[in-house]
Amino acid sequence: MRIADCGLRIVMKPIKYENRGRATPSKNQSAIRSPQSAIMIVAGEASGDKHGAKLVAALRALCPDSPFEFFGAGGDEMRLAGVETLVDAREVAIMGALEVARALPVFLRAFRRLRDAANERKPRLVILIDWPEFNLRLAKRLKRDGHRVIYYISPQIWAWRSYRIHAIKRYVERMLVILPFEKDYYERNGVEVDYVGHPLLDSAHVTATREEFCSRHALDPLKPIIALAPGSRHSEMKHILPPLIEAARRLNQSRPNFQFVLPLARTFTREEIAPQIGSTRLSLIEGETYNAMAAADLAVVASGTATLEAAIIGSPLIVVYRASQLNWRIFRPLINTPFVGMPNLIAGKEIAPELLQNDLTAENLTEVIVGFLSDPARLRQSRADLAEVRKKLGEAKASERAASRVLDLLKSDY
Repeated sequence: MRIADCGLRIVMKPIKYENRGRATPSKNQSAIRSPQSAIMIVAGEASGDKHGAKLVAALRALCPDSPFEFFGAGGDEMRLAGVETLVDAREVAIMGALEVARALPVFLRAFRRLRDAANERKPRLVILIDWPEFNLRLAKRLKRDGHRVIYYISPQIWAWRSYRIHAIKRYVERMLVILPFEKDYYERNGVEVDYVGHPLLDSAHVTATREEFCSRHALDPLKPIIALAPGSRHSEMKHILPPLIEAARRLNQSRPNFQFVLPLARTFTREEIAPQIGSTRLSLIEGETYNAMAAADLAVVASGTATLEAAIIGSPLIVVYRASQLNWRIFRPLINTPFVGMPNLIAGKEIAPELLQNDLTAENLTEVIVGFLSDPARLRQSRADLAEVRKKLGEAKASERAASRVLDLLKSDY
């Protein structure tokens, strides 16, 4: 497909000249061959980095000869997709009122860097991906600066902090949502919205059998495997990982046939996590999160995107979450749904046990793990329920549909 086929018109802005007759490019001009082809894309978490990379790849595939240039915030996957990341997702992988307050200088620097880059490069479109604590504030500023802002991967305002709908109505031109019921929610609230399907259906792929995975990581495929997924943010590692490690340590002693694996999020290195594990018998897995989930008989997963990844793969799971007591007291009253785990919300019932805040203790988690793995009928029912959740997520190729909608919005410039 050629540029003309995409319906995009690229306009070169004239360069201003000094009295000497030499061009005076801006400090970023050397990195910008065609300002009118620039698209700003902002993600600040591991999941958003993944979705952003898929979206960029889909845009390039739809218009392979276009001079798109992407810049903004993201991580390794977006960089590999060709995005110039002015802000690294690892710098801002923080959650919670107290943690954000402590890291406020980091956030302010990131905010100013992105705002200044947008005003200098003048992207044709700004695409914000999830990360509402930062992105909704950025949307407000960029909209007031005259930029077109769309939002991909909606904040879960239908579940908690519903007052954010007012900011979205004011500062976001269009929502691209990934859950079927989100479209109805936004339409009821007068927001322009498109449902594109869930991008995890395209990315949550298993590439190894249980036997292959076990062979690579010195595990016994005939013994139970429990995957621990405490999250991708520093605050999650601080509050969620300790009870998970303590539960594994207890089960090392009482159930020595149990095997534990911890697939590392891209936001952490082995050296950062290893000291917290100590002498616990647990294998750190790098670059094989989906294979680890698929090989596991049971997964213990922090509430968030990873719970849906487990559901798509079909791994029975326990949903866990813990924050600082201050954050919990602030945010718990804002939650207006009976569950926090996405598989439970989509199913409309508890298909994955939830251990939240004070209930997330090593003792409680140990009891639930043993109860789950001791009941084959419960495991079978869990897999059947997860298959139904997978069906409700709709069809694959969400990134392609989102990219197509982005191109439609770019055409509407003229």
